[in-house]
Amino acid sequence: MASSDTRFEFFFDISSPWTYLAFTRVEDVAARCGVEIDFKPILVGGVFNAVNESVYEARANPHPVKGRYYVKDLRDWATFCGVTIGQPPVFPLPAAGIMRVALLAQDAGKLVAFSKAAFHAYWGELKDISQPEEIAALCEAVGMDAAKTLEAVQSDEVKARLRANTQELIERGGFGSPTMFVNQTDMYFGNDRFELVEAALKASLKAAG
Repeated sequence: MASSDTRFEFFFDISSPWTYLAFTRVEDVAARCGVEIDFKPILVGGVFNAVNESVYEARANPHPVKGRYYVKDLRDWATFCGVTIGQPPVFPLPAAGIMRVALLAQDAGKLVAFSKAAFHAYWGELKDISQPEEIAALCEAVGMDAAKTLEAVQSDEVKARLRANTQELIERGGFGSPTMFVNQTDMYFGNDRFELVEAALKASLKAAG
């Protein structure tokens, strides 16, 4: 396998705070390894519904001790990554619309810029990015035609693409966001797995010569 064939996939949903953290770091990992990132927007709620329904129970009845640590852990990671993560008034986010726009941004070569703007708007500015006016503002901020985009997200084709990405992750053993794959089958879940991901990428590149 040629080094250029080393594949790095990143399945993500903007509604996850841990994915926001991962998104701030993933480009640096890929750059150090000299690989491209194959970004795959998904709807993580669809993943939870299929294979990880315990998430909903944990949210409804959080363990008080674990809950306190969760708040600290997220705050520590946000500081480490240099981002602001607050408590959006709308949570969980109805993310289908924003993730369909992410697909359209990908088509336009603007996925990274759009996703960063959307992560910041939701987690940093606490805006309800499921609303059309917020989506329009994000589109305009990255140079996308807001009116055309808002029309396109309603198309069966875009809806089907998001469902397909989500189903692909489920079928490949994923259960949340962010999920990463090195060379199709080597799966890593979570913001705190980048050391392992980087080691796997470098090992693949080394093996390829």
